Amino acid sequence: MMTKFMASAFVSTALLAGASLAQADMHPQVWADDQSTADGSVSAEKVMANSNGWLVVHRTDDSMKPGPVVGHAPLKKGENMDVTALLTEDVSSGDQLMLMVHSEEGGMETGVFEYTLGASEDGPIKMDGNLVMTTITAQ
Repeated sequence: MMTKFMASAFVSTALLAGASLAQADMHPQVWADDQSTADGSVSAEKVMANSNGWLVVHRTDDSMKPGPVVGHAPLKKGENMDVTALLTEDVSSGDQLMLMVHSEEGGMETGVFEYTLGASEDGPIKMDGNLVMTTITAQ
């Protein structure tokens, strides 16, 4: 038979474990698959962000270095589902795109995407020294 103390300890442990799992799953990440860009947009199924910021679409190639920005969409802190960025220039089938999480820091205005390649305004975030991103191929 479980005592009140044992039941209380069990519930507390379960709650702490659940909170730890939720926090562990909270690290920034981007989930997206290869997709058509014929409609002038690119989407991520899910984006986790530690703070408000941006999902930024960069051109890339086999070097896997981020190139020029070709689209962006706002992110809220936490889980973002079905994030769609409108493309600002044509993307052809076969082009490689890097979907990256950027911050909302260092710029002159909140809510206005101010990043240009190499700038610090609204720049990319890193986890353990790595960019938070995924790459896809336009179909």
